[in-house]
Amino acid sequence: LKKQKLSEIKTGLDDADALIRKMDLEARSLQPSVKAMLLSKLREYKTDLNNLKNEVKRVTSGNVNQAARDELLESGMADAMMVSADQRGRLLMSTERLNHSTDRIKESRRTMLETEELGVSILQDLHQQRQSLLHAHNTVCPSSSLIVVYLGGHGWCYKSLIFTCVAPWGG
Repeated sequence: LKKQKLSEIKTGLDDADALIRKMDLEARSLQPSVKAMLLSKLREYKTDLNNLKNEVKRVTSGNVNQAARDELLESGMADAMMVSADQRGRLLMSTERLNHSTDRIKESRRTMLETEELGVSILQDLHQQRQSLLHAHNTVCPSSSLIVVYLGGHGWCYKSLIFTCVAPWGG
């Protein structure tokens, strides 16, 4: 009966430890304003859980010196785990910043490609308009010379038009 209860207690402590680790990971992914408060509460929970684990070890251990030795070793391990958790937190924050920067670069690249496509489209439209203007120019110039012939003496105002139409081609 005592072993069964001890096993249940250890299982409960292990489950609590796993839950605290999950909460720690979730808390680190939240907004900084909420994260700080939750991480401080999680440190309290970890301390309480470690105290419970130590008490269970003292109760189950028949040798007081062995329990004291284990407690000293665990406190050193707890410090190392705390440093490791802090390093993990900094690494997660750095990874998050890197992912955010990567997303911004991808968005900038997408914007650049859209701008390039728009520029190509505008250049194509301008080319088509130029072709239309050249076609209209070629169509208007020969008919304007006929108008000068029919207008007789008042053709002087159209002679400049003929000059502008013909001059670029050396006429």
